[in-house]
Amino acid sequence: MPNFLYLRITKFLLIGFFALTSCKTLENLPGGNARENPPDPKARVKKNLEEGRGFRLDTAMLGGKGGDFMFASANEMWRASLDTLDFMPLSSVNYSGGIIITDWYSDGNSLDESVKISIRFLTNEVRSDALVIKVFYKKCNQVASCKISQKTGTLSAELKKKILSKATIYKKQNDDKNFKPYKGGSVDTTK
Repeated sequence: MPNFLYLRITKFLLIGFFALTSCKTLENLPGGNARENPPDPKARVKKNLEEGRGFRLDTAMLGGKGGDFMFASANEMWRASLDTLDFMPLSSVNYSGGIIITDWYSDGNSLDESVKISIRFLTNEVRSDALVIKVFYKKCNQVASCKISQKTGTLSAELKKKILSKATIYKKQNDDKNFKPYKGGSVDTTK
């Protein structure tokens, strides 16, 4: 038994000795000396790629440009819809999913009737077919008996008209703000 203990201790010491003698100093490690590496991360990436250390996935290799996310306030249809429905409490608003759902709303005149509106965006362009508006009505005779129905009628058409008119105004304002006249030389159009 003591021979087995000596064998284990000897094996541990040999492994420890080889592990300690194979270590390099920090100056010899790649990236270990701060004086030789640029502090700018982009310059470090460029240096590492030139030395053959690491790789980079270019967005052109992945089949197009990278993520191009437009903030919700830059989308005219989205802003116009939120401005139109600002009097109603919102239940769910998801810009990336393109949907706005209001909570049940009653104007206070008739407590047994409520309305709920759902707007789904099919495109970011200001067009009449870019929106799908659904209006749901809830009529309750008693607390426990409510009837919910979806109606297509004047309210959804009025909402769509109001949203499109506001979105058109927002788009014109945005285009006027971003307008940059051409300042190049004169172009001969007589040829």
